[in-house]
Amino acid sequence: MKKVLRTPEGDALTDLMLDLFRLDSLLLTAGDRLVASLGLTSARWQVLGAIVAAERPQPVAWIARDLGGNRQNVQRIINDLRKEELVAFEVNPHHRRAQLVVLTEKGRRTFTAAMELQAPWINDLSDGLSVKDLRTVHRVARSLRDRLEGNGEVVESV
Repeated sequence: MKKVLRTPEGDALTDLMLDLFRLDSLLLTAGDRLVASLGLTSARWQVLGAIVAAERPQPVAWIARDLGGNRQNVQRIINDLRKEELVAFEVNPHHRRAQLVVLTEKGRRTFTAAMELQAPWINDLSDGLSVKDLRTVHRVARSLRDRLEGNGEVVESV
């Protein structure tokens, strides 16, 4: 097998990405456990969070874009949330078929309860980590995300 040559930066980023894949899996599992008593999963909680974070009601496609997810997967989750009466659809004055997704009062209460569970959990998890280090990791993650989304400059090799 031919050896692939990476730069030292490429090796370091590969190591980071492998750890991030594992971290993502662990975070999803921990999130599922944290909010299971509320009838949520990490995925449902994440979608509720995107709805809360939006400045105004959005269609499913926009929520999926904000999450960096697949529209069909987000649609399935939103349909499940609707069955649980956590979200509802409103008429979109700009597009007849792309209804707007809004939280119901039950959805607001459930999201608030999830965040009340998250606060002590995240405080314990972050104990002993420096804010400076966390901000650096966040900055690097944001830069990589921007590059992958095409917002940053990535020089392609020939």
